[in-house]
Amino acid sequence: MIVAVDGPAAAGKGTLARRIAQHYRLDHLDTGRLYRATALEALLAGGDPADPAVAEAAAKRVRPEHLGDPRLKEERVAQASSVVAAIPGVRAALLAFQRDFAHRRRERGAVLDGRDIGTVVCPDADAKIFVTASVDARATRRFKELRAAGVEAIYERVLQDMKDRDARDSGRQAAPLKPADDAFVLDTTAFGAEAAFAAAIAYIDGKLAGKSL
Repeated sequence: MIVAVDGPAAAGKGTLARRIAQHYRLDHLDTGRLYRATALEALLAGGDPADPAVAEAAAKRVRPEHLGDPRLKEERVAQASSVVAAIPGVRAALLAFQRDFAHRRRERGAVLDGRDIGTVVCPDADAKIFVTASVDARATRRFKELRAAGVEAIYERVLQDMKDRDARDSGRQAAPLKPADDAFVLDTTAFGAEAAFAAAIAYIDGKLAGKSL
């Protein structure tokens, strides 16, 4: 079983994907870490993440062991990751990594979360969930996360950064952020984590009941 979980920043897809993986005992890949790792590689090399040549070279250097680097959580890396993710050559370089992760685990199964899993990476996924929320709700969540981590943050700036990132992710030509036609759209604006998890499991169980995987 392959489960695709997509959605914009701070919608709750990462937390949900991890819980789904634990529930069904599947492997999990946060594909956003691939783009963050690419951005970090570019920054550490002293290059401009917006330069296609620099970004593509960085993407080709990304290895599984890079995905646990604590620096991936830095805000500068998060912003740069959205920039490199809009570069077609970067997406092409990382596509094989993602598909290989999903399909090498076909006998057991995997959960991948990102922004184009259900539309590009795994269009054949057995279940597709698109997690979303209002931009204000998502900015509030990110603001609280930053403050809890001891990072100085101004809500208005976090909100604007969120809007800018949404525009880049949805407006890019290569694999724009959007729900797959057959995705279950889960709006978490007014949902807590438990309610979102319950809704997702009900959807996936329904898919399982409808076919033999």
